[in-house]
Amino acid sequence: MRKAVVRFSGDSGDGMQLTGEIFSQSSGSAGNDLTTIPDFPAEIRAPQGSIGGVSSFQIQIGGTEIYTPGDEVDVLVALNPAALSANLKFLKPGGTVIADRDNFKKKFLKKANYDENPLEDGSLEDYQVLAAPASSLTKEALKNLGLDMQSVTRSKNMFALGIVYHLFNRPMEPTIDFFEKKFKGKPKVIQANMRALKAGYYFAETTDVLPASIVIPPADLPKGTYRNINGNTAIAWGALAAAEKSGKKLSLSSYPITPASEILHEIAARKDQGAIVLQAEDEIAAVCAAIGASYAGNLSITSTSGPGISLKTEAMGLAVIAELPLVIINVQRSGPSTGLPTKTEQGDLAQALYGRHGEAPLIVMAASSPDDCFFYGYQACRVAMEHMTPVVLLSDSYLASGKSPWRIPSLDELPDIQLPEYEGEAEDWAPYLRDPEFLNRYWKIPGEKGYEHRIGGLEKEDISGHLTYDPENHEKMVHLRQEKIDRVAKKLPSQEITGAQSGNLLVVGWGSSYGAINSAVIELLEEGHENVGFTNFNYLSPLPENTAEIFEKFDRILVCELNTGQFANYLRTKLPMFTYEQFNKNQAQPFFTSEIKSEIIKILEA
Repeated sequence: MRKAVVRFSGDSGDGMQLTGEIFSQSSGSAGNDLTTIPDFPAEIRAPQGSIGGVSSFQIQIGGTEIYTPGDEVDVLVALNPAALSANLKFLKPGGTVIADRDNFKKKFLKKANYDENPLEDGSLEDYQVLAAPASSLTKEALKNLGLDMQSVTRSKNMFALGIVYHLFNRPMEPTIDFFEKKFKGKPKVIQANMRALKAGYYFAETTDVLPASIVIPPADLPKGTYRNINGNTAIAWGALAAAEKSGKKLSLSSYPITPASEILHEIAARKDQGAIVLQAEDEIAAVCAAIGASYAGNLSITSTSGPGISLKTEAMGLAVIAELPLVIINVQRSGPSTGLPTKTEQGDLAQALYGRHGEAPLIVMAASSPDDCFFYGYQACRVAMEHMTPVVLLSDSYLASGKSPWRIPSLDELPDIQLPEYEGEAEDWAPYLRDPEFLNRYWKIPGEKGYEHRIGGLEKEDISGHLTYDPENHEKMVHLRQEKIDRVAKKLPSQEITGAQSGNLLVVGWGSSYGAINSAVIELLEEGHENVGFTNFNYLSPLPENTAEIFEKFDRILVCELNTGQFANYLRTKLPMFTYEQFNKNQAQPFFTSEIKSEIIKILEA
């Protein structure tokens, strides 16, 4: 097969995320391209066996480039009836179900709203079904290890993984090495996982229910050293790389919030790289401390999600008027309010563009995939420092927790960072003296001899930075700060098109909608639809300079986003000469490729 989709599902305590991660690692080691998405409840521990407590991990692997975790599932692992009930709708006809039949008992069937056992009533006749006694065979494999029953039962996820390993012809040795490293000093845990994995593998080997082994060839990826990486880790490393490239210390000031907390965790673990981390008492303190670190001369970032951005907005205006470099990372989740904190959405774009009082323009970027979060983490830091401005970097829950292979770059491959250094005499310098081309002020440390200065949140007099209530000066500064942001477009890469360079329909996306739209357009091109192009925006404010140029090459423009149309509305204000059609999804889930394809075909056939 060119590609296959596997979904692991069970109770939130069944270790589905770890199981999926291990299978992802084995697939990456086999040379497959891949993209993953975890799906888990927000509750710490939902009732056992309930549909609301189902935790899932989906991965698409391929011998070709993979852009999404996939739509229809080829192999569904369901460790209880609730997992089957919640996920069967994703399984394609003829797909494979691997179920733990030991858990399909009356009490669990009732919790999953089954009147009869679906493994026995014929309702799964359209699928290949392997009903394995996973729990009982795991207990048998682990007997005499001296483990408590909870630890034994918990190991059944490795039994299921062993079955999947046999199905996909995966070697067990690298995973056993992983157990020995991860659980070093815990020999019983190592043995338990190893025995359960082997028991599942050999069970699959001796059964005739499964189809023949599925072989996914290695993908033709650029040569290099790869690792699987999620978006949060990638952003953190992008910031670390920017600090190293610029020669600045990295400071992170943040308050924990789902799904952004891992950025805080990752940078806190990087004291060996010189990172300085403050876990503040709240979001307001976090952003204010970040502004202070920037004023003191550090590369300063703060990370949060939508609710945290709401609390940071006044201080973000302070960073705008003070013209200090600051990166604000918003890992979007489904809202409003607490909303669905572990689910994804592109609902914070309007907040990023406009969510401050007064005229407070700043840069807005968005990452598109877990691996390119590294580049946009780096780029957000670079632009913030070079142009002396706050930058909002939009990620989301899908990117934050999903994984894809990332080729580790050398530092020489990353774009240079040109800090705005003042090269004149100290007596000719002023806090708001500007670069004549890009209008950014120069970055001087307030305690540097000859350059002592103070800045604050009150309106600045042009050049001197002194407080003034002069009305003409205020109007001048409002336009000056906006013009500074607009001129950043001169440094942005040109917007590119995938597929037709002109024609009937241009599909437009931004940020994490990239994978599904790109896959849909590629499939349509392969099917003979030659007049469809696709462009995905990573630079949202300002827009790339050639945006209007590419829009005018197409008869119709379709904007796809996971909200009610925020980017489409923004484009209407910036480029009102074009008509924008919309395709929106508000289910707290990413787009499916099939959804995008269906909408495009409907438009083409209209």
